[in-house]
Amino acid sequence: MDARATGTILDKIVADRRVRLAEDRARRPEETLRALIAQAPPPIDFARRLREGRRATPAGARLRIIGEVKRASPSKGLFDADLDAAKQARAYAVAGVAAISVLTEPDHFRGSLADLEAVRAAFGSDADRPAILRKEFIFDPYQVVEARAAGADALLLIVMMLEPAALASLLAQTEALGMQALVEVHDEAEMRAALDAGATILGVNNRDLRTFAEDLGTTERVAALVPDGVTLVAESAIRHAADARRMAACGAHALLVGEALVTTGDIAAKARELMLVDDVPSEVRA
Repeated sequence: MDARATGTILDKIVADRRVRLAEDRARRPEETLRALIAQAPPPIDFARRLREGRRATPAGARLRIIGEVKRASPSKGLFDADLDAAKQARAYAVAGVAAISVLTEPDHFRGSLADLEAVRAAFGSDADRPAILRKEFIFDPYQVVEARAAGADALLLIVMMLEPAALASLLAQTEALGMQALVEVHDEAEMRAALDAGATILGVNNRDLRTFAEDLGTTERVAALVPDGVTLVAESAIRHAADARRMAACGAHALLVGEALVTTGDIAAKARELMLVDDVPSEVRA
């Protein structure tokens, strides 16, 4: 099983990831990871968090938030080289986010699996904790096992970089380990491929990975075709309440937000803004 060429930055990321993967597998064989999984508590329901929130979610919130632990990105450069993953995650939890996405890719996003493990450890046995998503460029079954062993409740699968058979296989493996997958798409064709593979949680990336241009219209177009029962997450380019309103209006259940939360001086206030707490729906404002 392997990734497919995309003609985007994904190809370079995957090439670098493949080198790291060989090192990771040598350092921690799969049987070691499976022994850790056998001792771990079961994952919590990612989709339910995205639809229902937590007890800590502010009353009146119209959208759920997946807060991202993210030091850098290829398109925007460095946000915070000294970001403390566990501290950031605790701040997100206090702000009422439904889930926390942890970038574990080291070369382009300056993340690590240690960040994911630290975030999971920060919440101990708290039953109301946010769900934890491993945001990674996953193309090998080992990475799925690795995610569960590190404490992930869910992981990211990117349709653009996976052949249909690989997507379906990785999705099935994810579910067999008790996790759920946020399946990322960029257009209507990818959405159909995701649904054909069995995806029930769709993430629509508003960033074009070829040009890095951002367009909230991407989610609006794809959302119009998403069937009932699918949990919809809008990703990228969401910074202000006006952006969140557009995503809510087209049917998004949750927003995945990194830059706006990492760079804000007030995580709680920004999270409330993007959850549309006490916000008046557009049809009422009109």
